Amino acid sequence: MNRVYESAVDALRDVLSKGQTLSVGGFGLCGIPEALIEGVKELGVGELTCISNNAGIDDFGLGVLLQTRQIKKMISSYVGENREFERQYLAGELDLEFTPQGTLAERLRAGGAGIPAFYTQTGYGTSIAEGKEVREFGGKSYVMEHALLADLALVKAWKADKTGNLIYRRTARNFNPLCAMAARITIAEVEEIVDVGQFDPDQIHTPGIFVQRIVVNANPEKRIEKRVVRVQGEAK
Repeated sequence: MNRVYESAVDALRDVLSKGQTLSVGGFGLCGIPEALIEGVKELGVGELTCISNNAGIDDFGLGVLLQTRQIKKMISSYVGENREFERQYLAGELDLEFTPQGTLAERLRAGGAGIPAFYTQTGYGTSIAEGKEVREFGGKSYVMEHALLADLALVKAWKADKTGNLIYRRTARNFNPLCAMAARITIAEVEEIVDVGQFDPDQIHTPGIFVQRIVVNANPEKRIEKRVVRVQGEAK
């Protein structure tokens, strides 16, 4: 079975449809599947629910799909760097399921592991727990969180072999393995494809059983986020 596709659009065309749920890897702008996101934009499919650590920025990452109004709901833990996200949310045009970062990771992991729900102390006594079941264990209160499952996962890896085994590079691993586990179909954007047998089995981060399609993006943009705290040249 050939898992390698010529382009992001080719890999997405027959599996992406209106109203689907997508799990999208990345942390900030690190390890995001930028070519696959552009492919979703090009195909113009809308009313999507996106599970992602963040919502990108105004002109990059998932921010691109917010600008084109293709996302109807975000399930995220951080949304603080996207003015269009803020505008749509405050105007009631975008739904948000705000989820603590560790809880989001565990919800994805649980989905991939076939665990329907779990209990966590995180969020108890806050708006995060509103409407959720609470139980007491060992004298402490825990909130029940449901697992997350997606129709498609869009992930970014460093290298893949031809059977879909993936290796991520340093912190670009972040949420990508969890997103890959929790989806019916996973499409991996990689910088290089190698022959089967080139990977030491102990080096593989995501086994190929979780990956159905692969797209090469040999020269990703890899933006770096920087926070400016003073004008260059000013006295310290």
